[in-house]
Amino acid sequence: MTKSNSGLFFEHFHVGMMLRHATPKTLTEGDVALYTALTGSRYALYSSDAFARDGDLDGAPIDPLLVFHTVFGKTVPDISLNAVANLGYAYGRFLAPVFPGDTLCAISEVIGVKENTDGKTGIVYVRTTGLNQHGEVILSYVRWVMVNKADPAAPAPKPVVPDLPDYVPAEDLPTPTPAWSKNYDQQLAGSPFGFEDFQIGECIDHIDGMTVEEAEHQLATRLYQNTAKVHFNALVQAQSRHGKRLIYGGVVISLARSLAFNGLANAAEILAINGGRHIKPLFAGDTIYAWSEVLDKAMLNQGQGALRLRLIATKNVSAHAYPGVDHPDAILEFDYWAAIPLRSSMVD
Repeated sequence: MTKSNSGLFFEHFHVGMMLRHATPKTLTEGDVALYTALTGSRYALYSSDAFARDGDLDGAPIDPLLVFHTVFGKTVPDISLNAVANLGYAYGRFLAPVFPGDTLCAISEVIGVKENTDGKTGIVYVRTTGLNQHGEVILSYVRWVMVNKADPAAPAPKPVVPDLPDYVPAEDLPTPTPAWSKNYDQQLAGSPFGFEDFQIGECIDHIDGMTVEEAEHQLATRLYQNTAKVHFNALVQAQSRHGKRLIYGGVVISLARSLAFNGLANAAEILAINGGRHIKPLFAGDTIYAWSEVLDKAMLNQGQGALRLRLIATKNVSAHAYPGVDHPDAILEFDYWAAIPLRSSMVD
């Protein structure tokens, strides 16, 4: 009897299945530093203890995307070790801040399954919950992933596709982590623009591009303890339709979000993930560009509002013309809510 884990295949999943994922991870200042080195993220809230203390925090919290990738990575050996691709996300909420020294773990519930018409793969829908060392829920989200079948002749389960909301309603948004009371330093944050300065329908070109190198994306994915074969095993990928290693979609999200600093520096804290999809794969040597569209706005408390933002990433072509998701070089559509201070909370 083998003692190694070959991962679950599509026919092994069923609706209602609960998965308690292995390897809790304590996030440290070292993890934060490495994440910054790999993404170039510059949001002041996550870069400076002193800046965070102005928001009545003890120190800088950890970037929500590093939290998301860490929780996501816990789930890979059980859900997507044999995945073809991660397809999308829905109704994600960051429910409590995470600080260096906190330990994260994850559990998932299978909420849907549907075999593809080729009979070789199927879609698995899961709701994942991330918890800290106190058992408090810090993150919850839904994702769906295409998974290989071990035996193409295995009978298909009855299809169940969950009814997922298109977005997180503003009234369901978590309370922002910092509380700004007329002491938000816009110069240190890097932008003079507050909640009132953004209009629904406005598009923002983030201008800068970032080329992804082979070692960088593999190191980032290892940081998250994501063991999916498609990101690491060149021999396996040589036999795939792509012929080379895929870059983990979370790397694309983080790099596009880092580029979004140029134009959205004050919209640092991600409160919720409304939806997202990886439109096309990214490979080492490709260059990412990004732009954002303001889809909606909502007033919050603590001197802040929220922007609903649609982040589009492209590869190897500047995003200055605001290409849509149907553009041949679009690779990511990421719909999220971000907290942003009111101008009345800012100091020059």
